[in-house]
Amino acid sequence: MKLMVKQGEPYYDPERYRRLVGKLIYLIITRPDISFTVRVASCVDHWATVLRILRYIKKTPGQGLLYEDKGDTHISCYCDADWAGSPIDRRSTTSFCISIGGNVVSWKSKKQNTIARSSAEAEYRAMASTTCELIWVKQLIQELKFADVQPMKLYRDNQVALHIASNPVFHERTKHIEIDCYFVREKFLTKEIIEFVNSSNQLADIFTKSLMGPQIQA
Repeated sequence: MKLMVKQGEPYYDPERYRRLVGKLIYLIITRPDISFTVRVASCVDHWATVLRILRYIKKTPGQGLLYEDKGDTHISCYCDADWAGSPIDRRSTTSFCISIGGNVVSWKSKKQNTIARSSAEAEYRAMASTTCELIWVKQLIQELKFADVQPMKLYRDNQVALHIASNPVFHERTKHIEIDCYFVREKFLTKEIIEFVNSSNQLADIFTKSLMGPQIQA
């Protein structure tokens, strides 16, 4: 979804617009599939987009989070980044979703604080942010004595970022993200995180871009 600040006429009732978007933000708690679109709508005034979100929600009443006890407590995470996806400032979007035993417990769709000069950099910054969240979830489970924590898996669909994680040699193009590299590599070497996943199976895609209905349902 590529929406510009000056695209179209602003809605005549700004207060009503903010109130409705606020309710959609609250709905994200149980409908993570609308996270990306609602985040865009909350940054710029696009009434037509908000109406489109409402129509989508009306047509998909059965969508949402479903929690099941499968006897599995393994922690897994899908992480992705949309390089220079914002047409306003060309910043990338970090997204991830963390699940325990197949049940989603944490997710995020947030624009990165700095501009990434390559897709690998955007992906690596997303990996570093996601790794921090994974560690927090792991520590929380240990503190609650919920279950014995097994090695976590962070699924990525960017081969270059995975290569940087396993390569001990830094190059000029990656020196500016050196701290993130060391942080992620440390977890990679201890076999705690990082697995490759095909883009078609990347669950975090719904947090970085608008997808067609069949892709979301899949």
